[in-house]
Amino acid sequence: MKTSKRILLILVGTLLLGVLVWAFRPQPVLVELAEVSEGPFDQTIMEDGKTRVRERYVISAPLAGKMQRITLKAGDAVKAGDTLAVIAPSAPALLDARAERELGERVGSAEANRQRATAEAARAYAALDKSSADLERARKLAEKNFVSTAALEQATLAVKLNQRELEAAKYGEQAAKHEVAVARAALFRWREEASGKNVAGQRWEVHTPLAGKVLKVLQESESVVSIGTPLLEIGQPTELEVVVDVLSSDAVQIPSGAQVRFERWGKSEALEGVVRRVEPAAFTKVSALGVEEQRVNVIIDLTSPAERWQTLGDGYKVDARIITASLDKAVKVPVSALFRAGDQWAVFVAREGRAAKQIVTLSRRSATEAVVQEGLKVGEKVIVHPSDSVSDNKVIRERQK
Repeated sequence: MKTSKRILLILVGTLLLGVLVWAFRPQPVLVELAEVSEGPFDQTIMEDGKTRVRERYVISAPLAGKMQRITLKAGDAVKAGDTLAVIAPSAPALLDARAERELGERVGSAEANRQRATAEAARAYAALDKSSADLERARKLAEKNFVSTAALEQATLAVKLNQRELEAAKYGEQAAKHEVAVARAALFRWREEASGKNVAGQRWEVHTPLAGKVLKVLQESESVVSIGTPLLEIGQPTELEVVVDVLSSDAVQIPSGAQVRFERWGKSEALEGVVRRVEPAAFTKVSALGVEEQRVNVIIDLTSPAERWQTLGDGYKVDARIITASLDKAVKVPVSALFRAGDQWAVFVAREGRAAKQIVTLSRRSATEAVVQEGLKVGEKVIVHPSDSVSDNKVIRERQK
């Protein structure tokens, strides 16, 4: 009987010991795993952007007087030469040599702007001729497989962009001619007043220099206006560009001609664009966290067919993904798996149910992925968002999704 009790006690003690060992054994940490993959990689910069009409023109009052109420509304279409506003000249002001000199200088400035606009149009013509010739050569060489498809697409894109530059230069030249006419009209009226001619009861019509749409009515109600008072803004809503302000440290990585994708602009399909210019001067902007940042404006042209973005207007918000570098084949790991180990980057690799700390060498990074040069192989699984409970040689278990 004593032997059976002893055996029972041994069994109970063994069971208790087993329960204690099981209770205090190392518990695996639940983790999320991602596989190291191989494929194309794009290094991108993500920022908010805003659309704007590429060329907008402010129509101002050519003389002082009482302006009748403007009946046009934002969005109304106008043709070149249409009457935008009517102004009844006010009583002559004090006539002196300085006033005549100022009006004469205004004419000279308008003439200089017209000459500059003419030169820009000539330069745009020359650029279009050159890009057209380059495209023709690229097509002939592509037929013989001497140039790549990408080079041919780049030449085609250059022609399209230069065509838009030429259109914008033509609009600018028309507007500059209009400014010259307005300045001369103001000087002519002053000389009429100086010669004693009665201008009472006259009505001066303000005409649009080019066809387009009214973007804004800056002075709608009937009122007394002075020379140069802005009245309306005219532009071509179909000629849109996108302005994206990026950090100056990112701007130095963006080459002219970089490809851009616009997402979350109101429709599911993404739009394509190309960087036309990175402005040379930065400006200070306070972030949402109250930190002063140096930002740079990046000007982007839309290259997707116009019928796909006709619903976009001036000042609309878009999300821009600027591609600064592109690789056809790269070993990639999620950025969320990376952490700093001193001066190096590291990840936790899942090996035989345990976490293994691995130092890696990176070449490029984007917002979601990084390119690994050394340290990882395709197919290995890494821990994403590793918590403080994960350490080298720690027992882990993948969390079920």
